[in-house]
Amino acid sequence: MKPKKRFSVISIVLFVFICSFSNHGPDKGGWVELFNGKDIKDWMVKINHHEVGDNYANTFRVEDGIIKVRYDQYKEFNDRFGHLYYKTPYSHYHLLVEYRITGEFFKSAPEYAMRNSGVMVHSQDPRTMLKDQDWPISVEMQFLAGLDDGLPRPTGNMCSPGTDVVYKGRIDPRHCIESSSKTYKLDEWVTAEAIVLGDSLITHIVNGDTVLQYSHPQVGGGVVHNYDPAQKKDGRLLKSGFIALQAEGQPVDFRRVAIKLLE
Repeated sequence: MKPKKRFSVISIVLFVFICSFSNHGPDKGGWVELFNGKDIKDWMVKINHHEVGDNYANTFRVEDGIIKVRYDQYKEFNDRFGHLYYKTPYSHYHLLVEYRITGEFFKSAPEYAMRNSGVMVHSQDPRTMLKDQDWPISVEMQFLAGLDDGLPRPTGNMCSPGTDVVYKGRIDPRHCIESSSKTYKLDEWVTAEAIVLGDSLITHIVNGDTVLQYSHPQVGGGVVHNYDPAQKKDGRLLKSGFIALQAEGQPVDFRRVAIKLLE
């Protein structure tokens, strides 16, 4: 009887462990939630002019089950472009982000950042960034909301801080490439997806519609300043990297960040 009893105790412990693990594992659709709805303990903050881990003025915070980017504790923006990085790098994956641009733009931030945010993919490790490096070497899926002028302003664009991509068969010299998405309003929730296949194809999807495709992400181009030269070897293909949520002067909410591994 004793061996059976010990086996029963081990089985119970193992069952509890598996159930606990499954809460952080993929759901039936294969999605793993990177944001747990409670805190950002699994994330790293890097803000320009500050060391890694310094969440200056509580820029990134979790309230009401949402990651919020806020500037209510700032006096001056001072080019404090910030990013919140998930702790694990990825290579082949399907990323899903639910976001909304909200609130009032912080007026001392650069004007182009109005109603502007994004998510970075294939980003360099924030721990390799220098204190005064403004942007991570990465590829950005840019999020925009319409302005009050009523003109079209698509979201899901591609921007390339310290990188190049191949678009329509050649390396495109533009820093940003517009998507074919429609314009979304301030305070409107939007579902953005990026299918990232290593150093091959990247696809942007907005509210279920494919809006942009490009390939061969690689180190190159400009825009990034004050970086460690060892981190910017132009022409090096980006096969993997970190995922980061952006903060550049505009309040924004992220209520879901999930990933499905494709390897």
